[in-house]
Amino acid sequence: MHFSWTEAGPFLALAVLLVVGFLINPDFLSATNLSNVITRSAFVAIIAVGATFVISSGGLDLSVGSMVAFITGITIMFMNAMVPDLGLWAIPAGMVVAIITGLLCGLANGLIVTVGKIEPFIATLGTMGIFRALITYLTDGGTIPIDRALRDAYRPLYFGTIAGIPIPILISLVVAVVGAFVLYKTKYGRKCAAVGANEDVARYSGISIIKTRTIAYAIQGACVAVAAICYVPRLGAATPTTGLLWELQVITAVVIGGTALQGGKGRIWGTIAGAVILELIANLMVLSDFVSEYLVAAVQGVIIIIAMLVQRFSK
Repeated sequence: MHFSWTEAGPFLALAVLLVVGFLINPDFLSATNLSNVITRSAFVAIIAVGATFVISSGGLDLSVGSMVAFITGITIMFMNAMVPDLGLWAIPAGMVVAIITGLLCGLANGLIVTVGKIEPFIATLGTMGIFRALITYLTDGGTIPIDRALRDAYRPLYFGTIAGIPIPILISLVVAVVGAFVLYKTKYGRKCAAVGANEDVARYSGISIIKTRTIAYAIQGACVAVAAICYVPRLGAATPTTGLLWELQVITAVVIGGTALQGGKGRIWGTIAGAVILELIANLMVLSDFVSEYLVAAVQGVIIIIAMLVQRFSK
């Protein structure tokens, strides 16, 4: 086994961050604080697992934040409409609708990129605007709250715990384990890396570029849907600002995690570490007085630029 800085980097950075955080404020390492931080990072982590597939296959998806908002809106509207007929069964029915909506959104992105042959950056910038406009239209610029009859039954999905571990953390771990298995242990995972590394070589090897990339976008859509399902009870409503700037956090988490932005290499566990690192930095900014908490997005922007420079020069 050879030691690789690229693979160990995210975990070393995580360890350093925990030590620095403790020195700045001992409360940083309290069980309550860490539990809250990791729970908050779960949404970005789940979406970032999907983004690892898209990016390692040589794609990019800027629409994930808007997609979360759109799926959340559709799910809540469906559940509210079904309450009179289904009662609490409206919740699992709504979850199925969320997954289907996510798969369709991801599929649309994938087909626009692969069949339409439009640059991923431009294609998903377009759908980002479409999803955000649709949720704004559906909410009429306001909010769509979840029906009162469903609120208490749905709450545990975000606020509940199993064996003391918050449910969103467990869900993100399950998504990561499944993602890691598919990416590292299946034929599809190898095809994904091959397409991202060199499209021409992959094509000559008999790999369908269109199919491989489109599936990656569909996986991304499904991951966004899972995150949306977990996110609904947190606010109990869908708003036009739900998931705002999440695409920046997701791409940053993937890049920090050691996945090459030009494709060909994906690191699922690095991605999860990246998502936790981002949330820890935001938390540290709130607990310390070094930098204003209003600059969290600016710090995340700096991190992605540094991570890209490290990737560029470590070659």
